[in-house]
Amino acid sequence: MALVPYEEGGGWGARQLHSPWAAYRFAGRTIRLRQDWRRLGVAAVVWDAAVVLCAYLELGGIDLMDRSVIELGAGTGLLGIVATLLGKGFFVCLFKAIYLCSARVTITDRAAALEFLESNVQANLPSELRPRAVVKELTWGKDLGNFSPGAFDFILGADIVYLEETFADLLQTLEHLCSERTVILLSCRIRYERDHKFLKMLRSRFSVYEVHYDSSKDVHIYKAQRGSHKDDF
Repeated sequence: MALVPYEEGGGWGARQLHSPWAAYRFAGRTIRLRQDWRRLGVAAVVWDAAVVLCAYLELGGIDLMDRSVIELGAGTGLLGIVATLLGKGFFVCLFKAIYLCSARVTITDRAAALEFLESNVQANLPSELRPRAVVKELTWGKDLGNFSPGAFDFILGADIVYLEETFADLLQTLEHLCSERTVILLSCRIRYERDHKFLKMLRSRFSVYEVHYDSSKDVHIYKAQRGSHKDDF
């Protein structure tokens, strides 16, 4: 499952990946995530692309309130957790804050990663928001019948473009989940020629624009939509 061959003791990046915990501050909360490189590999560590996309969602003024959101290849769940926190809407009555019109977030990965993913999601969301985030199995190209076509306003993916044999299934999945209004946000490093190949494949089906580049982490964020329109957020 290894994405990049890190060796233990091989520098700060490797130590971070092998650490059992990772902590981040988003949406006014500290998010503390379990990591488990030895058991689940790339599915159980936080990658820079997820952190950059979380910051983009928070600072870019993207309104997720009352939107339907799905994350693909969620791994530790950081991105889906942040989307749920950023999408909260509420009013305050006499006794307590009541959450309503909050984002509905579906956080997906393959079956082997779900128990680990669910534990991070439950540990990092306030009880009022937990019903708004659903962890669900999705193997690209295989479980599409469990998801209504075109049902999502936003599709999010962080560092999910790296295995060429998954590209066709990923594109099929994106097409199934998309409607004309859906905005896809993919955050990734462009490491190899095959990554450019995926972008070419994506552009054959969607209008694709680079909307952000984090030079400190060498992470690109691409926005994709059906058709030729370029909607503003």
